[in-house]
Amino acid sequence: MRLRSLHWIAIVVVTLGSASVMLVAQPGAFGGGYGPPLKVVPPARAFTTSDEHYASLLAQAKGGTKHTIASVPRWDGLWVTAGNTHMDIFIDPPGFAGTVRPNVLTPPYEAAYRERWRQQQEQGEVQYDRLTHCEPVGYPRWLLEPYSHEFVNLPRESYLINDYGPGIRRVYIGQEHKNVYGTHSWFGDTIGFWDRERLVTHTKFLLPADFTRWSPMTSNQFESVETWELKHYPGGVDRLEVQVTFYDRHAFVRPVSAVYAFRRGKELEAAGHRVQHWECETSNNDVADKGGTTSRLPGEAGFKDGRGTTLFPDLPGQSRDPIYNTTLPGGKE
Repeated sequence: MRLRSLHWIAIVVVTLGSASVMLVAQPGAFGGGYGPPLKVVPPARAFTTSDEHYASLLAQAKGGTKHTIASVPRWDGLWVTAGNTHMDIFIDPPGFAGTVRPNVLTPPYEAAYRERWRQQQEQGEVQYDRLTHCEPVGYPRWLLEPYSHEFVNLPRESYLINDYGPGIRRVYIGQEHKNVYGTHSWFGDTIGFWDRERLVTHTKFLLPADFTRWSPMTSNQFESVETWELKHYPGGVDRLEVQVTFYDRHAFVRPVSAVYAFRRGKELEAAGHRVQHWECETSNNDVADKGGTTSRLPGEAGFKDGRGTTLFPDLPGQSRDPIYNTTLPGGKE
């Protein structure tokens, strides 16, 4: 994929802004190297299904901690990705020079992934990304998308927000799964409970998606159990760590586990960053061309200008903004 789309600017901004606190990270880690190395904590025992796994953790927590608005853990402010280990599940090291691990994925999913990995190794990129069609990142890709994040915890619900999309996951605390529409969705249905300061979640009813463009695909049977915990390390390092086990009877030979992390986006807050609304459907300039993904830039044939039009061009103040004069077609200052 030719990385010429405007949304990649955000990755550069986040990366440059955090360079002073990051070590050299493995390619694809999206912010890895902040704080001590991430370590996967697999389940205490193997579970056949995510339902069994979640029920076991709930029983262990004796039904969960009943927080109030005063006691519920606070994860205020902006956060950005701080690495993950998901590639270790599927690829033998080193990094993007490694090979696909056998017997992790089922034969059809492994064959599909080997083709993706061949493209990544031979061309330095995967030819096609489904975000070309303006699809949401979905889950589990949500866990490693860069850009800014916000996490809002309430006694009965938690909001896990990635500004790309935007992608909002709602965690219904102390509830059972519901699927009143009898269908799947990009972020599925997530329930959870608090085990003191840790948030345990269970996600089901997901549309088939992927871990990211250079990682395996997932099926409509993909499910997960996550444990979220805010960790504090020497040097003032705060890291929100997500231990997760993925289940997918179509894609995996057996369940697999990884850890993802987020760090406080102090440099974004200091710069006065505000979470943006991402317009995609009417202004997406990523297109599929000859089996690959490319981007149309301003001035090229077929470019879509997301600024739109105005129905009242004679009214004052019809430019998109008065600073850069990005005037709407027919509009006036």
